[in-house]
Amino acid sequence: MKAWIEPLKEMNACGDALEWCEGYKSLAGAWAVCQRGDWMLWLLGKLSGKPESDSHKKLVLTACQCARLSLPYVKVGELRPLRAIEAAEAWARGDEGIRREDVRKAADAADAAAYAAYAAYAADAAYAAYAAAAAADAAYAAASASASAAYAAYAAAYAAYAAADAADAADAAYAAAPSADTSRISTLEKCADIVRDYYPVAPKQEDK
Repeated sequence: MKAWIEPLKEMNACGDALEWCEGYKSLAGAWAVCQRGDWMLWLLGKLSGKPESDSHKKLVLTACQCARLSLPYVKVGELRPLRAIEAAEAWARGDEGIRREDVRKAADAADAAAYAAYAAYAADAAYAAYAAAAAADAAYAAASASASAAYAAYAAAYAAYAAADAADAADAAYAAAPSADTSRISTLEKCADIVRDYYPVAPKQEDK
């Protein structure tokens, strides 16, 4: 295993990601061409520092942009997923009056929307709601007053879920009505581009 990949293994990166990384000489090289936005968000979360930090807030905003890719699959009139994303974004921007509890409630509401969609056999809408809930969960974890590593890990995981669930929403829609623009692969690629818009340069692996 290449030396630059060892820290990723120590962080428990998934096997598929580690295998893919073997084809690149450095994190910078891999970062520039990676098409898995969920992998990138996960790594950023692992390296983005303490809860409540500016770096975690930037991570949340990035995850929210990825989650927004899922909104076209939400049933017309169902606003809970959008509200969850908006609550997370408001916290990350530092908007006055937004509390951690508000983000938690918005995430719970988006989860409820996902359950309702599954009950109605609307998988794409369910995954879309989960993507929104994951973005809000990332914000809730990052907003924790605790400085424990556990909260940073949760924020990292939820940020990755926001992209992965958005991709699953697209995949469910693609299965029902195939098109060139709606698939899991294309959505993860869009998420990767979003991540690079926020983070043009790969994170430093020694950052904590």
